[in-house]
Amino acid sequence: MSLASVSWWRVFLHLAVRYYPPYSNLVQKESNMLLRNLVTAVGLAVIAASAHAQTVLKFSHTDQQQGARHAAANEFAKKVEQYTQGRYKVQVFCCSQLGNDPKNIEQLGLGGIDFTVSATGSYAPHIPSLNLTMLPFIVDSYAQGWKFYDESPWLKEQFAKAPPKGFRFLATWEAGFRNMTTKDPLNGPDDAKGKKLRTFPNEMMRWTLEAMGFGVQIMPLPEVYLAISQGAVAGQENPIDTIFSNKFYEVAPHVTLTNHVYSPIPVAISEKTWQKLSPADQQAVVKAAQEVAPMARNLIRDNDEKVLAEMATKGAKINRKPNSEAFRKSVESVYVKAREKYGADVDAVLKETAAIRATVK
Repeated sequence: MSLASVSWWRVFLHLAVRYYPPYSNLVQKESNMLLRNLVTAVGLAVIAASAHAQTVLKFSHTDQQQGARHAAANEFAKKVEQYTQGRYKVQVFCCSQLGNDPKNIEQLGLGGIDFTVSATGSYAPHIPSLNLTMLPFIVDSYAQGWKFYDESPWLKEQFAKAPPKGFRFLATWEAGFRNMTTKDPLNGPDDAKGKKLRTFPNEMMRWTLEAMGFGVQIMPLPEVYLAISQGAVAGQENPIDTIFSNKFYEVAPHVTLTNHVYSPIPVAISEKTWQKLSPADQQAVVKAAQEVAPMARNLIRDNDEKVLAEMATKGAKINRKPNSEAFRKSVESVYVKAREKYGADVDAVLKETAAIRATVK
């Protein structure tokens, strides 16, 4: 029985009692029954509303729809809804719709968005020591990089600094090693001279590229394709998946596999959002993020060669064997410069990663 029908029926009974008293006993019984029905109807409405109550959380990132991090974000969204039993729904915004990486991280602190995922170095404006994760050539393989991010005492200590900054890390997903795409062939530091390369706003990355001989241009990711095509920059550097999903190889067809920086992408939640979650839902969100991590890692590692092959069929020229020794030698000054600013933290990172390189292929 609807609430509307209950209301009309009560009007009818009121008129019947007033103008025809013999109905009063009947009316009393009917009124009691209607009252019970009304209470039942209201109770069911409240229960139904509670059962369908759902909070929507916003996940913002800069990747394209065909990119690996977008696939990881969508999988995370499914798991959050499942593990919170529908109490939370994650809406994923790709392609810098809500902002670039610095803006997304800023919005985490303000509570404007709930989740983002970005290169570790993107969080460095809030935790400066994370610049050191972008030191060049500290790991040489995915296995080495995963061990560093999973087991490093130093990195664990740095990540623990996040909550007072307005966000906290849930897990580390994958983007891959950073490589270069340029309009002209690039084989070593000599070819970098006089060329301006785009990168993201990170101190260590800027130092590294400048040491290699490049001029450095900072600009948001969505502007890079046009900037290259118009000659504002000679190229850019990014992981292979990002190069492919943004089609940078179309305007900078020389893809040089320098693997100069390992660049995974920690996923973070706004601390304001975190504090609103129940302990059970906090565990659900962490579980979802950590379960996606192996998928994200394997997707990048396993797709690197497939993506390179597809780019090659579309005209990209893949340089698999640049002068790595010359590139490595050119950035030795970066470690010296980093020590001057960050002191013992640099030695801690280099010691841990050297031990990993010695034991993990």
